[in-house]
Amino acid sequence: MPLLRRAQLAALGAALLAAGCLGAPAAGADDVTPSGCVQPGPTLRYLVVFDKGTPEPDADAQISAACGTTTVYYAPIAVAVVTSPDPGFGDKIGPDRAYSAQGESWTATGQSSRKKADETMSAASLLTSTESVPSADLGDQQWDMRQIDANLAHQITEGDSRVVVGVLDSGIDPRHPDLKPALDPQLSVGCLTGKPDTSVAAWAPTTSSHGTHVAGIIAAADDGKGVTGVAPGVRVASVKVVDDDGYIYPEYAVCGFMWAATHGIAITNNSYYVDPWEYTCSDQQGQRVVTEAMKRAVDYANSQGVLNIAAVTNSAVDLTQPGTDTRSPDNAPSHPVRSIGGDCSVLPAAERDVVAVSSVGANQVKASYSSYGLGAVDVTAPGGDVHQKPANGDNACVVSTVPGGYGNFCGTSMAAPHVTGVAALLASTHPGDTPAQLTKLLNQQAKPVQCPSDYDLNDTGAQDAYCSGYASFNGFYGHGMVNALAAVSSGTTPRPQTGAPTTDAPTQTDKGPTGKAMPIGPEQLAAGQ
Repeated sequence: MPLLRRAQLAALGAALLAAGCLGAPAAGADDVTPSGCVQPGPTLRYLVVFDKGTPEPDADAQISAACGTTTVYYAPIAVAVVTSPDPGFGDKIGPDRAYSAQGESWTATGQSSRKKADETMSAASLLTSTESVPSADLGDQQWDMRQIDANLAHQITEGDSRVVVGVLDSGIDPRHPDLKPALDPQLSVGCLTGKPDTSVAAWAPTTSSHGTHVAGIIAAADDGKGVTGVAPGVRVASVKVVDDDGYIYPEYAVCGFMWAATHGIAITNNSYYVDPWEYTCSDQQGQRVVTEAMKRAVDYANSQGVLNIAAVTNSAVDLTQPGTDTRSPDNAPSHPVRSIGGDCSVLPAAERDVVAVSSVGANQVKASYSSYGLGAVDVTAPGGDVHQKPANGDNACVVSTVPGGYGNFCGTSMAAPHVTGVAALLASTHPGDTPAQLTKLLNQQAKPVQCPSDYDLNDTGAQDAYCSGYASFNGFYGHGMVNALAAVSSGTTPRPQTGAPTTDAPTQTDKGPTGKAMPIGPEQLAAGQ
């Protein structure tokens, strides 16, 4: 949906004040509405949760009676994406069943043009012309790949092209020479209305290089040029869930998980948290809808054989006891301070069947920005940290692909795709394994990393964070550092592929708190714009 103009925002404010109050329908030939519906505008998008098993015609009827229009209904999880210009839609269908993250964000920001803060730390300017992509081999700058033995793993196998990774992010540049061999346009999709859109314009990047950078970490070609990904032999699909303002509304993510579940995607990478709240609280009425819809989508994807991997936040907090949330809703003029309890979590990483990833720097010490927490982190991987310089003087952030060239980013967003790449190698060498079996292998093969005896990155004499647990499982690193060589040293070596396989899978019906062993789950980094 395009940005609101100031006049539209003013209408939104009036509409929200009038929520639940009926008024006369607006005049005009195009304003034919069901009885009792009003159309002051603007049209808002909602997630609506129904009783499981609700048939589509019944869901449509309830939506129409409440003055809404169905955009898409995901029958397997009984969740719909709906639009309505009626400010009373949520109350009419039931406030415990409908929620507009879009409306909450617009109200909180109080401005018509707003961008979500970029949490990814960039350490390089980006090129924009595809024709200018340099051809120099940057492999010697990839300290992160050596840290997880990816270079050694490639001597055994680089992965199986039958394994497809869905990159739920801001889009993947289809023209980048390092990504062309891996990118599958037929499995790529845009989710920025909550409904799948397979046009290239819907899934290609527009304002953000984040998704292209993440995809390169996973599967950039091993061709002696540029960079090489963890699993250059697998395929990636661009599943765009980040809009041009940097927001990842829950309906975008639900669409992404459902697309993966119904299109043969084996693994998803999720380097974000759903907006507009960093911590979504199931004990709060509207946010309860988000919690339930996300849980259903992730659970369904998992049941269909999708392993989901996510980054923890860049908030540098203990996710098991964060205390207060002062950052949400994102970019509000003044953030409300609210206490965070056991009913609040960062989604989707806090979901029970999602592998949550923390970040380390070149010295294999928790990155200064990375969130943590005993039970909130499953494994760790390199994401870079300016406080930890590589011994050879290379950039402390992770180098990877960006539209038109290469860039260095630091963040948990960069750590997660390293784990996703290792999981793709595992899926290649252990064909037929379930997400639970692959997760068990990830944990078992990770190299334990002990809690640091002194975690004072700023040399202030005070500890920057406290690591709890023991060597084989702790709050900073979970089960430890993932290892690509271990992933390919057991199981079945994938057969050489002569071409990308086709995927015949059902599509969605289109129309015009968590079980992790923690009070509060981890999060994923917001994609940088």
